[in-house]
Amino acid sequence: MITHIVLMRFKPGVKDSEIDDLEKHLDDLPNSITEIHSYEFGRDVVRSERSYDFGLISLFANTEALSRYQVHPDHLVVIEKVKNICNNIITVDFEGTDASSLKEKIPESDLGDL
Repeated sequence: MITHIVLMRFKPGVKDSEIDDLEKHLDDLPNSITEIHSYEFGRDVVRSERSYDFGLISLFANTEALSRYQVHPDHLVVIEKVKNICNNIITVDFEGTDASSLKEKIPESDLGDL
């Protein structure tokens, strides 16, 4: 599985209606892009000094599925909306690790309170 994470910082003055519109379009993507295995997004609730305003986490079967998602016409529409309302966007894509598989590799004596 490939985990795709996007963090967004909005431009000053972005209206709630613009964010609502982004959320609507994001919510529609799994209906039209079959490559999306899992999809979650939302506004930051902590609002700390180092927080980003909005986050998205999605899962894809492999890098090929992620690549098809990235060029899908409906996703390209969302990218334009994001570019229009954000002044900073960061992403990371990684192969996820099942925590239980890590436990198998760690000697029982080192697990402590895991």
